[in-house]
Amino acid sequence: MAEASRPSDPACPELHDARLRFIEAWTEMGGRWGVPRSMTAIHALLFIEGKAMDADEIMARLGISRGNVSMTLRTLVEWGIVRRVNQGAQRRDLYEAEQDVWTLFSTVVRARKEREIDPLAQVLQGCMTTGDAAARDPQARAHDDRIRSMIGFVDTFDGLLHHFVGPGGKGLHRVASLLGRATRRTAPRPSR
Repeated sequence: MAEASRPSDPACPELHDARLRFIEAWTEMGGRWGVPRSMTAIHALLFIEGKAMDADEIMARLGISRGNVSMTLRTLVEWGIVRRVNQGAQRRDLYEAEQDVWTLFSTVVRARKEREIDPLAQVLQGCMTTGDAAARDPQARAHDDRIRSMIGFVDTFDGLLHHFVGPGGKGLHRVASLLGRATRRTAPRPSR
């Protein structure tokens, strides 16, 4: 991925540099989560610019091929963190990123839950012993207890996600605020 080819605001090179640093940091972080670099770079560009952009502008700014930009934008739209917008008479598709960070992170958490937690819950059910093995064999009983424990955790985690990570991110914001206040109240005070 090439460095952005032209400043987003040539009148303010510091802003351009700060935006580049954000795009690089977001891209690096996404890579650590297993998200393709081009995907996080495109999302970062759209997010930090805060405006709708077309595929040609994204290609020019990031040095990514047209096919990669097109496929990546489609995926980001499917995930719900980028949306296609209509700009009146313009014939080109324009894309903008979700700008509310709570909605953004709630959307990401919900998508990861659907791809990772939901399948895990189904797989765990199939990992229990069959028949009356747990009644006859202490090791089978211990195995089933461990699996039941994991299923209980996944069910509880799923319930929390369902309750607090709803559309709009407000539940996640509320929980984070409450936990932040509770942590500040219970944190040890520095000695004087």
